[in-house]
Amino acid sequence: MFDDRPEPSGAEPGAERAALSAAGLHKAYGATVALEHADISLAAGKVHALLGENGAGKSTLVRILTGAVAPDAGTMLLNGAPYALQSLLDARTRKVATAFQELSLVPNLSVAQNLLLPDLPRAFAGMVSTRRTLEAGAEILARHGLERIDPPPTVAKLALADRQRIEITRAIDNAGQVLILDEPTASLAETDWLFDQIRQATRRGVAVLYISHRLAEVREICTEATVLRNGTTIASVDLGDASDGDIFEMMVGRKSAHERKPRAKRPASDAPARLAVSGLSGHDLHDMSFDLRPGEILGVAALEGQGQQELFRMLAGLESPHSGRIEVDGTPVKLSGPRDALKTGSGIAYLPEERKTEGILSGLSAATNVVLPVMGQAARGTLISQGREMSVAQAAADRVEMNPRYLSFPIGDLSGGNQQKALIARTLATGAKTLLLFDPSRGVDVGTKQSIYAAIRAFADEGGAVLFYSSELPEIVQLADRCLAFYVGRITRHFEAAEITEQSLVAAMLGHVAPETTEGVPA
Repeated sequence: MFDDRPEPSGAEPGAERAALSAAGLHKAYGATVALEHADISLAAGKVHALLGENGAGKSTLVRILTGAVAPDAGTMLLNGAPYALQSLLDARTRKVATAFQELSLVPNLSVAQNLLLPDLPRAFAGMVSTRRTLEAGAEILARHGLERIDPPPTVAKLALADRQRIEITRAIDNAGQVLILDEPTASLAETDWLFDQIRQATRRGVAVLYISHRLAEVREICTEATVLRNGTTIASVDLGDASDGDIFEMMVGRKSAHERKPRAKRPASDAPARLAVSGLSGHDLHDMSFDLRPGEILGVAALEGQGQQELFRMLAGLESPHSGRIEVDGTPVKLSGPRDALKTGSGIAYLPEERKTEGILSGLSAATNVVLPVMGQAARGTLISQGREMSVAQAAADRVEMNPRYLSFPIGDLSGGNQQKALIARTLATGAKTLLLFDPSRGVDVGTKQSIYAAIRAFADEGGAVLFYSSELPEIVQLADRCLAFYVGRITRHFEAAEITEQSLVAAMLGHVAPETTEGVPA
């Protein structure tokens, strides 16, 4: 039962003044315990990180702090007063605002309406004033450095990164006391704008809870951190006193191995190309050419909006090039969609950028989501056999180290990491020999990343070909046999494995002239 006991004293890192504190939080869903004695304390004017693997309880803790669910037991205080919530709106009235990783925007409403909901400006007779709404929306955008985004278009028309910025801006604008940011850079290639907004909020005395799996950015913006494991608070630490290895060990209970792992098999450089692109142009791409061979993992490194989305969508058949040629197994093809791509040659399977809107069917089980492209394998005559469906799904899930008990859950109820594992298992279940993976480990924890990396390596070791984009350069350094750097829709440089470093990738991503060329790249 939830109680309002006084906050226990303790040497929390942010003990100057706790804007929001929680102690002994417990939450169970039937027999599944999501949180068991979770504690956290957020200091006014400080940025506090919440760290833990997917499934550690971070999402449940955030849902409790924001009023989405009620705890079964524990204490919460806001500025020293009891803090018991009935809803998300209740939290907002207390100036506690959240930007969620799985965006909470309304796609068919305008940017301005999303920023102002639920308090839209009214005109005569209580009707919503479109003019005042657009004016107020423009003021909010300007206040947060987003003048380039127009207030009138619907959110659905924005790029994913700009939708993330709108989600964050709405939260910051409503966070008078506490701001909760759940994986805020998951869709952002650059952090400058976000970190500037966070620093402005802390100068106003706002306490910020920052949830991220990217330790480098956590160290840049946060001063302290709380680590969860298996629903329990393991420690609250001053980040200046804890190494990355210390944090990783607290998160997963074992030491990390960040080094590049040698491949069991090396791709043959003289093998016929599984996928070949020649002179591909259109949709912000310019004369793009490369090939991908069996057994090869080819990375794509680029800042946000440099044509990587368009390339992957063309190769999946979701967009048509204006010129150029795509060959699969040596045969020129014109792809009309992901289903067509899957049936072309030895097959191309696509992992999309946005799992919530493009990937999962949230009302169906994880098992059904995994077997969707190969539902015939789960059929007995004209009917779907649940036993066969589970068997096919489990075989694919095993390849990404997904716990089989999650397969029967609605996929929308799973953590982001398990959703991503299910989607990657889906691409593997298709039997396609070429995978197009767009940011395959976006927003997942370090343990899940290693499972995904192992699955990608194993697929390539078996002769599969992988083209992947990642917003995290260490991921490219660790995985790629070769890498393409993009800038303004062009390939600025091809890297062989020995040449792939974060420094060299950054230079090429910024359009710097490649060492082996004398030609500049258009600005």
